Amino acid sequence: MSPIALVTGGTKGLGLVTAQRLLADGYRVFVCGRNDPGDLGALEFIRCDVRDPQDVAAMVADIRAKAGPVRVLVNNAGGSPPSDAATASPRFAEKIVGLNLMAPLWLSQAVHADMAEHGGSIINISSVSALRPSPGTSVYAAAKGGLLALTRSLANEWGPNIRVNAVVVGYIETEQTETTYGTDEAQSGISRNIGLKRLGRSAEIADAVAYLASDAASYVSGAVLEVHGGGERPAFLDVLEQAGQL
Repeated sequence: MSPIALVTGGTKGLGLVTAQRLLADGYRVFVCGRNDPGDLGALEFIRCDVRDPQDVAAMVADIRAKAGPVRVLVNNAGGSPPSDAATASPRFAEKIVGLNLMAPLWLSQAVHADMAEHGGSIINISSVSALRPSPGTSVYAAAKGGLLALTRSLANEWGPNIRVNAVVVGYIETEQTETTYGTDEAQSGISRNIGLKRLGRSAEIADAVAYLASDAASYVSGAVLEVHGGGERPAFLDVLEQAGQL
């Protein structure tokens, strides 16, 4: 019987590529979202609002009844539109924190009992926004930073049968690349500022997730794996260059 994996937000973008990679690795893969995406091939869709703990518990129980206990959980669902921190409404902030921090907690709680008994791996998808200032998405950055703290704490609290890790995602190409990063010229400018001089590929994040889910990472827990191409060049260096001081 194939082990069971659940990828939240796995109907498109990075989540879909990750779900397809786990499927190729031999998992029976469930994906969830609020809207049915239609045909996903061998991936199995369950409608769920991951911000609702009761909805989450019902989904995990449904998966258990259909296929067995979840062995790999990828908390991928997340994101945020731009928002000025000075005027972000309480409702907006609650939704962003709910999706990016509380939802991974509800999902982790929902799979905890089965994983504690049968073993399992939880992989939280975070962002470079958690590691550096993120003006315009401060609430999102705070939530993703909290997700890293949650990762480390759960890894220590829930061992030895449950491993909990995080992947910090950099600038990644998806079907929404132009919407996210602008024109080809803008993307080239962003790329020049990254150590590896290019945007990342969704498959490269999926590779990191597949590693953390596998036995090759059997002694990796509480880790934060930064998949960001070497990070961003500090802006002050450009200022010094323009001033002729570098």
